[in-house]
Amino acid sequence: MGAIRERMIREMELRGLSAATKKSYVMCCRVFVAYFMKSPEQLDTEDVKVFLVHLMRERKAGPACARVYVAALRFLYRRVLKIPEVIDGIPLPKVSMTMPDVLSREEIVQLLGAVRSLKLRTILTMAYAAGLRISEALRMRVEDVDSKRMVLHIRGAKGGKDRMVLLSPRLLVMLRDYWRAEHPKGPLLFPGRFGRHVHIDVLRRALWATVAGLGLSKRVTLHSFRHGFATHLLEDGTDSRVIQQLLGHSSPLTTARYTQVSTRNYRRVTSPLDRLALRKSAAHD
Repeated sequence: MGAIRERMIREMELRGLSAATKKSYVMCCRVFVAYFMKSPEQLDTEDVKVFLVHLMRERKAGPACARVYVAALRFLYRRVLKIPEVIDGIPLPKVSMTMPDVLSREEIVQLLGAVRSLKLRTILTMAYAAGLRISEALRMRVEDVDSKRMVLHIRGAKGGKDRMVLLSPRLLVMLRDYWRAEHPKGPLLFPGRFGRHVHIDVLRRALWATVAGLGLSKRVTLHSFRHGFATHLLEDGTDSRVIQQLLGHSSPLTTARYTQVSTRNYRRVTSPLDRLALRKSAAHD
């Protein structure tokens, strides 16, 4: 699908899709075409259904993964091939909304303190301090740290959007310590090998090893630091609209899920069981 691939990339670039989305969509379409060994122009709605069932039954793809494939195929057939009828009858798989395990502030301190590498510890600390996606922290450039205005400039985030986020004074101190110790060369703040930033798998393996060493029972991922940032701000009374802007969410509904894991409102509520106990105690008095 060489020619179609180039057309697809061109259409995605014109619409400002992020590099991660472009890579994901191209990969999904390549797998789809390879399954049938035919041009996508020769395939129809039933073929798409057969492929999606194959993904879920044989390759054990979950709803979230299948949803990405459907989104990629929608882009291919609607925007590139201009034959939307092939994909219009295909629904997006429903993804259940699960609540993330939220690390307490004490667990965040414990976890960050146990990461041995200064570079990796600084990346994870930045993710928590500013509520960044790990990809955003990894791509950070030296020029994106504005210590005069005390902001971090996030470039080309999800949806191709830029935004400004707060630069914590404590994070700034840590960044300066990291700079003195590592002296990163080039524009990237966290360089890895071959002129690229630190690979996400390096960070993921370090986190897994740290969690295993601490014996934490909660499910911890690289996204846990962003979850912690949002949840802890909510518990501190920060307006959800401010948190939405800091996280770069386009919809307030995405941010609203953090209200379901925050304990701030629960602490203000007295259980009916406790009220029964209070009434019983008052009756005895």
